[in-house]
Amino acid sequence: MTHSTPLAHIAAAPLDGATDQTRHWAAVAHLYNALFTGLVMTVVTRRSAREAAELVFRIFRRQHHERFLPGLDKLGLRDLPPAVAAARYHYLSNAIGGVRVEYVEESDRKAWVRYAPPRWAWQGTAICAIPGEVSRAMLLGWHAHNGVSLGNPRLGFVCTKQTMDGQPGLEGYYHEYDRDLAPEERLRFARGEEAPDFDPARAPVLPTETWPAERLLKAHRNYAMEYLRTAIQESIALHGPFDATYLVGITARLIGMQFYAETAAAFGLPERGDAADFARFLVAFAQAQGDDASLDSALAAADASGAVQAGVRQPGWKLMAGLADLHPAAFDAWNELLHGMLGAHDRRLELAVVARRDHGDACNAWRIRPRRAALPND
Repeated sequence: MTHSTPLAHIAAAPLDGATDQTRHWAAVAHLYNALFTGLVMTVVTRRSAREAAELVFRIFRRQHHERFLPGLDKLGLRDLPPAVAAARYHYLSNAIGGVRVEYVEESDRKAWVRYAPPRWAWQGTAICAIPGEVSRAMLLGWHAHNGVSLGNPRLGFVCTKQTMDGQPGLEGYYHEYDRDLAPEERLRFARGEEAPDFDPARAPVLPTETWPAERLLKAHRNYAMEYLRTAIQESIALHGPFDATYLVGITARLIGMQFYAETAAAFGLPERGDAADFARFLVAFAQAQGDDASLDSALAAADASGAVQAGVRQPGWKLMAGLADLHPAAFDAWNELLHGMLGAHDRRLELAVVARRDHGDACNAWRIRPRRAALPND
C-alpha cells in the first residue's frame, strides 16, 4: 500500500508531537519569516511602496527561476497538464513551507489556488502595512511567469482576490487559453469571480515514503530560510551594498530584539544571562539552521580587565551556502540579527566578529564580552 501525507494543516505541524530538534527548526522558520516580512515593511516605510514592489518582484522572480522547474520534478508534477501542474506546485510547495493554501481543480485547463488568512508572508499586524502593489508584484514575479517557464505561451494566472484589499485571502486560478498570451495578459484581475470551496479530502498529497514527517518539518524551516537568502541577495542587487546593509541590517536588528525571547524559550535557554549563556544560544541557533557550531575556549579567555567573555565558532554558513559571488554586505546585514538578539539578552554585552569566511577565514567566529566604557570627552 502507498501511504500519503495530507497537507491541509501542515502550518501547525511543527507543534504536533514536536521533538527538541523540530521545535528548534520551527523557531528558525518563524524568526526568518518575520525577518522577510519586516524587510518588505522597512522598504515600504523607509523608502517607498514602489521600491518595495520592485524588491518583491525580484525576490519572487529569482525564486521562480531557481525553484519552479526543479520543484515540479521533486513533487512528481512534471507530466501533468500545465494549469494543473502550476496550481499543484503552489499548493504543495507552499503548504510544505507552512503557508495556509487551498487547491481546487476545475478541469485540465483551469485550477485554483487560494492563500487563506492569516497570510504567511505578511504575518500578524504587518498585513496592514503592505500595499496592494506589493502583492501584485509577487504575482507578476512568479505566478504570471509559470507559462513562460513551462514553454506554454497560453498559460496565464487570473487573480480574483487580494488580502490587503480587504478581501478574504489571495486567490486566483491558472488558466490555459485557446491562444498565445501577450506578456501583459499573463496576469489579469477578475474581482467578480470566486474560488470554489476547498475539500481537503480531494487535495493533492505527498507520498509518505519520500516525504516523511521529519523531511516535511525540515523543509518548513528551509522554506523561510530560502526566502530570506533571496531577499538579502536581491536587496543588495537593487539598492547597492551600502543601502542594503542599512535596510536589511536595521530590520534584522529590530527582529532580533523583538523575537529573541521566544526563540530562546524554544531552545530551552534563559532569556537573560551572561556572555556564556548567549554563546550557548548562538550555538543552538546555528545548529537549528543546519550549521555546525561550538563554543571556543580560546576566544573565551578573560581580557586584561578580567571580564568574563565567551566565544563561538561556526565553520559554515548554510543560509548563504554555495554562493561564490556573495557580497560581504550580506554578512554585515545578517549579523545585525545577532546584535539585536544580544541587545535583548543583555544590553551591557557586545558582540565582536573575530573571523569571517567571506574574508578568507576558516570559519565565522564571534566573541561576546562586556561592553567597553566610552572614552571621556576631551
